[in-house]
Amino acid sequence: MASQLPVYLFTGFLEGGKTHIIQESMEDQKFNSGEKTLIIQCEEGVDELDFSRFYGQNVYLETIEDESDFTAENLTALAKKNRFDRVIIEYNGMWLLNTLYQNLPANWVIYQEMMFADANTFLSYNANMRQLMVDKLQNCEMIVLNRTPDGIDKEEIHKVVRGVSRRAAITYDYPDGHVEYDEIEDPLPFDLDAPVVTIGDNDYAIFYRDLSEELQKYDGKTVKFKGMVARDGNTVLAGRHVMTCCADDIAYHPLVCIFSEPTNLKTRDWVTLTGKIKLEKHKLYRGPGPVLYVTATEFAVKPAQEVATFY
Repeated sequence: MASQLPVYLFTGFLEGGKTHIIQESMEDQKFNSGEKTLIIQCEEGVDELDFSRFYGQNVYLETIEDESDFTAENLTALAKKNRFDRVIIEYNGMWLLNTLYQNLPANWVIYQEMMFADANTFLSYNANMRQLMVDKLQNCEMIVLNRTPDGIDKEEIHKVVRGVSRRAAITYDYPDGHVEYDEIEDPLPFDLDAPVVTIGDNDYAIFYRDLSEELQKYDGKTVKFKGMVARDGNTVLAGRHVMTCCADDIAYHPLVCIFSEPTNLKTRDWVTLTGKIKLEKHKLYRGPGPVLYVTATEFAVKPAQEVATFY
């Protein structure tokens, strides 16, 4: 089996600062101490990489300008030109990341994913290209907002980012060189320490995302929520349809439910369930997942907003 090839993925829109941070990283001996590095650029911005200033000179640049050329075959061919120690990808902001995730060669492993954006245009991009913004935010570890002006609306930016990801760190990089970090408190809209964690109709999307990101903290918790039933043979599911950014990404996000007695619940029934979550393997999950051991069931009226959202 081929050894793993670490990939550092830089995402964001044109003029967001991706090339600049790559330049700075490659000039830094702490990051670039001579590793054989392949840089793949997927768009052409104003800035160009200056290889003469790199600390280590063992660096190779390739370009992929057409999304249809971003294939596992082409990436593998690029890697075979030299035995690289790592890969840096400057991804095109107008391409969906699913193209990248589906086409990375099997031994290419994303070690770090960071998003870069111009703080002055971030909210405008979000308003006009919400799907692309969500695509870049949902898996990144950190978003860096460059050229941050004084008086920027951090509350609004925080709301946008947290509407997609609760784990992405938010960093503001100011023109004078100083950096500030988002420290806005972001409590959950329900009490995880309550004997019964009650999920409001407007909070299901946040609940399910937090559950998916931090499974362990829900293990053993008793929860109560309203959901729509779906049956798969003898398996009963209950959850909500969730929309992250637009109608195209609406998906059903349920929990597997275990009842102490046979139930006559039918697909599309709306119910309020109370039960204890246990992390267990189930055929509908790829690995351990949340299984709700139901202790109480009540038929319910569907929420006023049937599709759960983050707003």
